[in-house]
Amino acid sequence: MKVLLIKDVKNLGKAGEIKEVKDGYGRNFLVAKGFAKVGTKEVIKEWEEEQKRIREEQETELKKLKDIEKNLKNKTIIIKRKLGANGSLFGSVTKEEIAKEILAQVGFDIDKKSVEIDKAIKATGNYEVSLKLGHGIHAKLNLAVDGE
Repeated sequence: MKVLLIKDVKNLGKAGEIKEVKDGYGRNFLVAKGFAKVGTKEVIKEWEEEQKRIREEQETELKKLKDIEKNLKNKTIIIKRKLGANGSLFGSVTKEEIAKEILAQVGFDIDKKSVEIDKAIKATGNYEVSLKLGHGIHAKLNLAVDGE
């Protein structure tokens, strides 16, 4: 009996593989427990189409992320903050503020969790911020903190 594995099965194979197994093992264990589907032509064709669709979605997402990285490469985001009497910032510039300013100034919606800062930004000046966009793509961004 041919089965298409839906989940990884120890000592048999990984999800997505087509295996030849004994009828009882296939029907009574793999299919019954939800580890596999009976490997009919329709099931295999449907699975191949699903994998093709997933690959295409990943390619378009990767292309989108590379475009974002390319557009952010030479951009400078300016954040204006109120200064104290001694010329220092009240608090520090947060990742959330940086993400909001990227959306407002450049138009890309970046999650605050993907913003990486080496150390807290507590003074005016120019900084380099790293953005983890996903799929191993990192973008560098210039950040200018100015006082009002």
